[in-house]
Amino acid sequence: MVASSEFRRVFTSFDPDVNGKISATELRLCVKASLSEDMSEDEVRALMASADTDGDGLLDKEESVRLVTEMEADDDEESDDDKCRCLREVFAMYEMEGRGCITTLSLKLMLSKLGPHLDIAECQAMICRFDMNGDGVITFDEFKTMMMA
Repeated sequence: MVASSEFRRVFTSFDPDVNGKISATELRLCVKASLSEDMSEDEVRALMASADTDGDGLLDKEESVRLVTEMEADDDEESDDDKCRCLREVFAMYEMEGRGCITTLSLKLMLSKLGPHLDIAECQAMICRFDMNGDGVITFDEFKTMMMA
């Protein structure tokens, strides 16, 4: 969440006429200046409409805080989705036996493709370190926990 002093600074920069409200034009110009992205008028209108709770066509500080908070939450969700998608792709590289898990053999095969040639005992030791339920393999959830640590 944006700190209140930082938000006041940002809000002031979005409100060049210092009327305490942000118009669609001001929002569009500031998005272009701060993110180097050009929003269409339709995108700006939709964004304004989603945050303009009092219906005056302008965003006051409270509405702006709500908009920024929602946008940050959306970014966090997208970031988590991207991370999970990447982790699934990497997991699939190691899970090559079609069992939905990383086995000692599949780990050994992938590592040998990447360079290090470990024996089965070394691969088993690696799996044991991250095998949370003790079934001798690494599931996606265990892999995700391991990679996020």
